[in-house]
Amino acid sequence: MSLDDKLILITGAALRIGRALSLAVAKAGGDVVIHYHTSEDDAHSLQEKIRAMGKAAYLLQADLEDPLQVQSLISKAAEHGPLYALVNNAAIFEAFTWQDTTLESWQHHMMVNLTAPFLLSQSFARQVPQDGNGRIVNLLDWRALRPITDHLPYTISKAALAMLTRSLAVSLAPRITVNGLALGAVLPPKQGSTPSDILEKIPAGRWGKLDEVGQALLFLLDDSAYITGEIIHIDGGRHLI
Repeated sequence: MSLDDKLILITGAALRIGRALSLAVAKAGGDVVIHYHTSEDDAHSLQEKIRAMGKAAYLLQADLEDPLQVQSLISKAAEHGPLYALVNNAAIFEAFTWQDTTLESWQHHMMVNLTAPFLLSQSFARQVPQDGNGRIVNLLDWRALRPITDHLPYTISKAALAMLTRSLAVSLAPRITVNGLALGAVLPPKQGSTPSDILEKIPAGRWGKLDEVGQALLFLLDDSAYITGEIIHIDGGRHLI
């Protein structure tokens, strides 16, 4: 797969899944716009790593809870060249049940996990030339298609993002494909403990690998012009049981 001379914006790119996706894009020849919020040192180290690979990397800081900052992100990224793809990776993952979900925690998740991807996708689509094409990939979760009670605002926001993915696939066709990657157990959560029986609930019987997520992203970015509105589960079958 080759993304030579193609510029990709990845939100939440400095750490964890976003960092792995950024490196996968760079290894495939793409240039990366690294969005981050507070992880400035990690963003700079990622930029240096990508540049050492011979590819361009640009830093953009923005708080995705601020609609004004979100709406200016695409235009700032496009200052470095025409954007080929948008990867909506940044997300909030916090444990709230229906009892302890507050209006603040609800709106917090909806803004970052749903509204920001919509605003970014809207701005991205407007900058794609009429005779050009582009890609949008949304990072989802196996929970998006299953009712889960312990991460209520997160689950609802990702379920809505799954529907947004399909809706935009229709609205933005044929110039722009819109697909999703629904992840399972790839990395332990930053906060909280990992259930000891997690592998018992995964048919594949193991944790996912970052390289597997990266390869799926590259497929959707480079070799899938006839695929849109799809959600690929990289969860070892977790969503099936």
